[in-house]
Amino acid sequence: MSRIEGVPSRRLARLIYAGARREIKRMTGRSLLTPDIPVRAHRIGLLLGYAAMEKSVARGARVPERLRSLAVLKSAVMQGCEMCQDIGSFEARANGVEERQLLDLHRYRDSDAFDETERLVLDLAVAMTVTPVAVTDELFEALRERFDERQLVELVNLIAVENLRSRFNAAFGLGAAGFSEGMACARMEGNVAAGAPPLAVAS
Repeated sequence: MSRIEGVPSRRLARLIYAGARREIKRMTGRSLLTPDIPVRAHRIGLLLGYAAMEKSVARGARVPERLRSLAVLKSAVMQGCEMCQDIGSFEARANGVEERQLLDLHRYRDSDAFDETERLVLDLAVAMTVTPVAVTDELFEALRERFDERQLVELVNLIAVENLRSRFNAAFGLGAAGFSEGMACARMEGNVAAGAPPLAVAS
């Protein structure tokens, strides 16, 4: 349950919201059945700006979609965003992430379900999502051996945007939207300060 109501159903608000929905769909081509959109619609200008950003993130990907999905999902579950856990697990399956990888995402370093490139991408997602950010020179050099500069910018931007999404949704208490109902999801984890002992997570 969201901590605030979405845009109310008064006629003017409906017209503004409907206009925003049409414009965002034109810009992104995506369905708007996600719980954050009515909340974001309280500030139409911010909503349209957010849609433009999401469009730029989605277009012209140079990093394989499977890797993009793993990075996004890892960041989401570290931040406790139920909506992003739900949608991220759904999109990960659609982009070729195996069910075993979803189930082992919390222990990706010890699981043989991931190859070394996948582990490095997940290391980046973790290092960017902990507080403070903990991206080391060693990690960045290892990534440079596998990705060119355009791909690195894409990956870092993608994870940064997921941090924005997850923190917005978690702050408003936005829950799952049923995208992964009855299917395997990556489990929630704890986001901890860099260098601190990991938080306990539910089995």
